[in-house]
Amino acid sequence: MNNKLKNDLLLKACRREPTPRTPIWIMRQAGRYLPEYQKVRAKADFLTMCHTPELAAEVTLQPIDIIGVDAAIIFSDILVIPAAMGMPLNFTEGRGPVFEKPLQSAAEIAALRLVEPESDLSSVLDAIKLVKKELDGRVPVIGFAGAPWTLASYMIEGSGSKNFTKIKGLMYSEPDTLLSLLNKLSDAVADLLLAQIKAGADVVQIFDSWAGILTPEYFKKFSMPFLKDVVQKVKKAGVPVILFARDAGHSFPELAEIGADVLSVSWTEDLEQARQAVGSKVGLQGNLDPSALFAPKEVLLRETKNVLQKAGSHPGYIFNLGHGILPKTPVDNAKALVEFVKEESAKMNTQN
Repeated sequence: MNNKLKNDLLLKACRREPTPRTPIWIMRQAGRYLPEYQKVRAKADFLTMCHTPELAAEVTLQPIDIIGVDAAIIFSDILVIPAAMGMPLNFTEGRGPVFEKPLQSAAEIAALRLVEPESDLSSVLDAIKLVKKELDGRVPVIGFAGAPWTLASYMIEGSGSKNFTKIKGLMYSEPDTLLSLLNKLSDAVADLLLAQIKAGADVVQIFDSWAGILTPEYFKKFSMPFLKDVVQKVKKAGVPVILFARDAGHSFPELAEIGADVLSVSWTEDLEQARQAVGSKVGLQGNLDPSALFAPKEVLLRETKNVLQKAGSHPGYIFNLGHGILPKTPVDNAKALVEFVKEESAKMNTQN
């Protein structure tokens, strides 16, 4: 599968092999900032798009043609897993994802369904197959899932949160109950990622979006063991694994040991320090501030060059934002970013 790719820069970077230039893709690259996405979105709500393979494939492919990124990440959502476990999910404008009935007891956790990706989440897998067929090897396809801790946070809070008092309350008062949920989610996440690989994903990324709300001590107890469990299961399939534990730079040395190929770095962390923390054990991805895309073009390119310089000439680097691209980002700036990274990194590689 991989040897048919016409552009395998991302895979080479994941394997920490030299590349003629730095590969670039953008988290949430298939999304609200693109007018072409908005046209599709006008016909269907967000969850319908996620569960309609043809629509998911259409918006997955848009950034490849429009802004020229080096990979396609499948259009889906991390919360498809809790929804498949039996938790009704809604997306509301201005508030985002909302679970009608957040988890409140050990009995409710025990009652969660086991997820069978091939039947429960076949739409995600079918979308990957469609994208693979349509791309015909132009660029790799990235599959993804949410990390157990992040999924548990949504399932217990019911939505995004400022203070996360419900899940932290459970963590402090009934740690074993929370651990039982995390164990269930660990299995479901690994199974979905393995199914995505079987459907054709060339790389997978795990999003631990709420890793940074934990103290280093509690991150090592309630997130990292489950990240390791997922990574170890998925690595057996033989494709690279990228891990984005947002704002968990305090644990980069330990995260570099769990088996992931690449650690993604958020924009609040320093890329040079991240490199010092992990050495040559893993690749790095990141970490331009998404808000820099709203700056005048010369400022954006200056900031982008700064990130490339911090990344240095180590093999195993992927350019990305430090989190998802924001709605209303000027498309011309996204295009300019991709073009500049390609040209500037090629020049920097020639000089080294």
